Amino acid sequence: MSVRNDLSDLPNGAIPATTAGPTGTMQNLVEDFLQYLRHERGQSDNTAKTYAALLGKFIAWAERQSLTDWKQVELKHLMAFLQHERARPLADEPKESTKRLSGESVYLEIAALRAFYKFAENEKILPSNPAEHLSLPRRWKRLPKALSNAEIKKLLSPEQPETKENLCDQAILELAYASGLRLSELKNLRLEQLHLDAGFINVIGKGNKERVVPVGKTAVAALNRFIESEGGRRKFVNAKSPANVFLTKRGTPFASVTLWLRIKNRVRRSGIERNITPHMLRHSFATHLLEHGADLRVIQELLGHANIGTTEVYTHVAGNKLREIHRKFHPRA
Repeated sequence: MSVRNDLSDLPNGAIPATTAGPTGTMQNLVEDFLQYLRHERGQSDNTAKTYAALLGKFIAWAERQSLTDWKQVELKHLMAFLQHERARPLADEPKESTKRLSGESVYLEIAALRAFYKFAENEKILPSNPAEHLSLPRRWKRLPKALSNAEIKKLLSPEQPETKENLCDQAILELAYASGLRLSELKNLRLEQLHLDAGFINVIGKGNKERVVPVGKTAVAALNRFIESEGGRRKFVNAKSPANVFLTKRGTPFASVTLWLRIKNRVRRSGIERNITPHMLRHSFATHLLEHGADLRVIQELLGHANIGTTEVYTHVAGNKLREIHRKFHPRA
C-alpha cells in the first residue's frame, strides 16, 4: 500500500511526518500520530491502542475503496465509512443477529478521526481537514453500577485455607475498593509507590499523572500480609521478577486480562451472581464515599479525574439511592 508523496502538494513545502522520505503509507502517518499522543500529549498506552485500532479499521476500509493516501480522503469517504460501520453486522454475533455498532462506538470512531486530522492539520502534513465537518453524536452518560454493601462484604471475606494466591487476591480487592484504583494502576503498582506506614500510596494514572491516594487500615493489613509473610508475595518472586506489587505464578507482572480473570474468579467463588465489570470496584469506591457525605472535589482528586464533569456522574447514582431510601422509609413517599 506504499505510495509516493508529492511534496509540492503539501502547504509551505512541509516535510511528511513519516520517516520513509517521499514514500510511505497511511499507517506511517498514524504511527506518527500515536507517537505524538504518547510523548507530547502524555496519553496512556491504552488510549493510544484504542486510537490505533479505530484508525486501523478506517485504513482497512479505505484500502478496499482503492484509497492509498490520506490526501485522497474526502469528507464523503469519511461519511461512507461511518455509514458502513453503523450498518455492518458485529463480528462476534451470529449472522442472523440484528445487533449493530453502538452509538458509543461510533462516537469513538469519529473522535479518533477528528483527533488524527487535527494533528495532521496542526503539523501541516495534510492540506485540509475533512474531519472537522464530522459532528459528534450526543453521548449519553451511562450511570456507573456499584456493588451493594452486602456484596462488598461477601467479596472481601477472606478465603480459607490461606494460600499465596488468595493472599494476592485479597490484597488486590482490598486495595481496589479502598483506594478506587483503575485496573491498569493495580497491575502497574510497584513496591516503591507504597507508603503503608503512613497510610497512602503514590499512583501513576492516565497520562502519567501522579496522585496521592490514602489506603484504609484493612487494605494496609491485607497488603502487608501479602508482601511480608513467607507464604505471600515472596513465593512468586524469582531472579527476573520486577518490583511490581502483584505478580503471576511465573513471577511476571499481570496482563490486564489475566488480572481481571483472577478478580472475576474470586467474584464467582464469593457467590455474587451478577456480572461484574473491571470498573465496578472503582465505581463502588466513589459511590459509597459520596453516599457517606464525601465532597465531590475530593472524590475527583482520589479518582484522578482531570475534569469534575467526569466525577459528577456519581451525583446521579447517589441521588437514585437517596430517592430509594426516601420511598422506602418516608410515611408519605
